Amino acid sequence: MLVRRSTTDGTTRRVSEATGVHEGGATGMMTGLTMATKVASSLGWRKVEGLTEGDKVLTFDAGMQPISKITRFQLWDGDRPCPQHFWPLEVPVGALGNRDIITLLPDQSVMIESDAAEEVYGDPFTLIPAAALDGVNGIHRVKPEEEFTVSILHFERDQVVFGNSGALLFCPSAKNLLEHAFDTAEQSAYVVRPLREARILAEEIRNATAAVCDVSPCHGMVAA
Repeated sequence: MLVRRSTTDGTTRRVSEATGVHEGGATGMMTGLTMATKVASSLGWRKVEGLTEGDKVLTFDAGMQPISKITRFQLWDGDRPCPQHFWPLEVPVGALGNRDIITLLPDQSVMIESDAAEEVYGDPFTLIPAAALDGVNGIHRVKPEEEFTVSILHFERDQVVFGNSGALLFCPSAKNLLEHAFDTAEQSAYVVRPLREARILAEEIRNATAAVCDVSPCHGMVAA
């Protein structure tokens, strides 16, 4: 089972907190699933914008689970161009074991498998913010389209879902933080690793890919 205890830089932050940042009267989203992201559902691979409440989605720890709520936002609702720190990251084919190109928001938590994580945390699977992967295996920021919708899938409890033929993406509970505090049945929840630790884990991914590419050419990926 996945280790679910961790802290962020200086504080403990639940990853079920949606990250909407206000800047100069406008709001930008830093987490959520981007347009055209596909998730594994009871009806096969489906784009998140086509999902509705009640649809069942395959989760990492709990099998098929119904979506309790869906919230949708614009990535950036300001009149001026979207600031670069809100720009999503494009993940090339194979960079994270994915068979399709994926677009991730900077604070979207993604599950990785890492030997270093197993040594440090006792479990090879751990959640890190996508921003930690910037520059790894060709992952890079891309300027978003003007109309860029972000979807947040909520479940009864925090879940990790299968996206785009291989990626593992965090989706939050439909409960608010107060409800979580009084839910004695839910003793722990998924949390992201601190960005500092996440970057160390991301560097291990880069080094592992570079080692493989030294032996066999890696098409479609930048190893360093």
